[in-house]
Amino acid sequence: MDIKEIDTIELKYLDIKDYQELKQAMIEVYHDLENSYWDEHHIKTLISKFKEGQVVIKVNGHIAGCALSIIVDYETFSDDHTYSEITEDYTFNSHTNKGDMLYGIEVFIRPEFRGLRLGRRLYDYRKELCENLNLKGIAFGGRIPNYHKYADKLSPKAYIEKVKMKEIHDPVLNFQISNDFHPSKIIKGYLEGDAGSNDFAVLLEWDNIYYQKPKKIATQNKEVVRIGLIQWQMRPYDSLDDMMKQAEYFIDAVSGYRSDFALFPEFFNAPLMAGNNHLPVAKAIRELAKHTKEIVQKFSELSISYNINIITGSMPEIRDEKLYNVGYLCKRDGSIERYEKIHVTPDEEKVWGMQGGNKIQTFDTDCGKVGVLICYDSEFPELSRILADDGMDILFVPFLTDTQNGYSRVRHCAQARAIENECYVAIAGSVGNLPNVENMDIQYAQSMVFTPCDFAFPSNGIKAEATPNTEMILIADVDLSLLKELNQHGSVRNLKDRRTDVYELKRK
Repeated sequence: MDIKEIDTIELKYLDIKDYQELKQAMIEVYHDLENSYWDEHHIKTLISKFKEGQVVIKVNGHIAGCALSIIVDYETFSDDHTYSEITEDYTFNSHTNKGDMLYGIEVFIRPEFRGLRLGRRLYDYRKELCENLNLKGIAFGGRIPNYHKYADKLSPKAYIEKVKMKEIHDPVLNFQISNDFHPSKIIKGYLEGDAGSNDFAVLLEWDNIYYQKPKKIATQNKEVVRIGLIQWQMRPYDSLDDMMKQAEYFIDAVSGYRSDFALFPEFFNAPLMAGNNHLPVAKAIRELAKHTKEIVQKFSELSISYNINIITGSMPEIRDEKLYNVGYLCKRDGSIERYEKIHVTPDEEKVWGMQGGNKIQTFDTDCGKVGVLICYDSEFPELSRILADDGMDILFVPFLTDTQNGYSRVRHCAQARAIENECYVAIAGSVGNLPNVENMDIQYAQSMVFTPCDFAFPSNGIKAEATPNTEMILIADVDLSLLKELNQHGSVRNLKDRRTDVYELKRK
């Protein structure tokens, strides 16, 4: 049909009044099959059981295509099920509103209307229906009508591989793959009388990335997450209590905007070293480490009282007489998690005698799965890739840099981590100077929130940015559902397209 002849295209629920036209369309489409159409009582049953699953495309008021579906409890069927079994001998008694999978039992476009991408509209409707009903996905047995031409020299598996490689054209399978359906199994004897497919079918599936498993208890898991970054001014404090009052001031500020996370910079507590400036610098930082336990306890109390998850930046800590650079995630449910700086800088090692940690992990929160890399660690892409493999949604990078050179390394590496790992990255640093603290003289920072670079995100990959070298807070919302969409349907898919057949990355 010439597109110029089209006045209207409508997607509508199937009505029993359409039956005679539907029957004629199916006879036309399936002329090579016995029993090529559904009887009227079958259509009545489908409409009565699941009206939303039965739709037609009408062009100029006439049926151009159709999609029929049911909902099934998928685990009750084996992967080797037949068409007769999935429809319960064509009674559709297998349909249940308590099921978890949308099962396609029919889809077609009449020959004269092909080439207008009408089939894509039917599949888009099914996907939207699947998401709205919170089902795991869509499944169906797909015919391979050209297989009979190659059956004497190719196995079904080899045939499918050649179709995927575009070496063989199969009108049905090519179309399904182009609509994001993936072959999961070859089924023998799926559809009785399908000589064109040599009695084989391909079980095709589409996964609903938005599916949420029903929970029996109340939860507060969020998809739009608000991040509060604290660009901390280094200033003298008379005591730990004075410093924590300043920290509480910022926590109060970001929680007042209903932030889910507060991120502090690396070594934000360094001003407390001023009282030990008479000591050798390696001893001064070990004196600072004595405050860490109390600081973490106070942050945990603040996370509960202000209902916010706090990433404490980092602090020195002594364990087994060794000095580490560590931080804590104080969750608003009262639990506490610990993370370590894996790569200490040459200066940290030389001046302070600091050791690198060994712990690499993600953390489950009520706002997705998060990871934390302290400053220099963000410049080693292997670490964030390991966290991404664990399902990380947001990477937090507390940092401390004294020059623009150092800041630029952290900033550009952090943005690269967002792109290559399809996640959000938030960085927060300190500004100002500490003239009375040796080896912590001056700081430069511009705190930022980075995103992947695709259509659903800012084109430059920057969600929000603070004013450089100014004490302030930065608030930004990030949508975790966009990451799921990107992972499956992005214009590029950095995680999905990795050649794991050629290389791999693993923990030791």
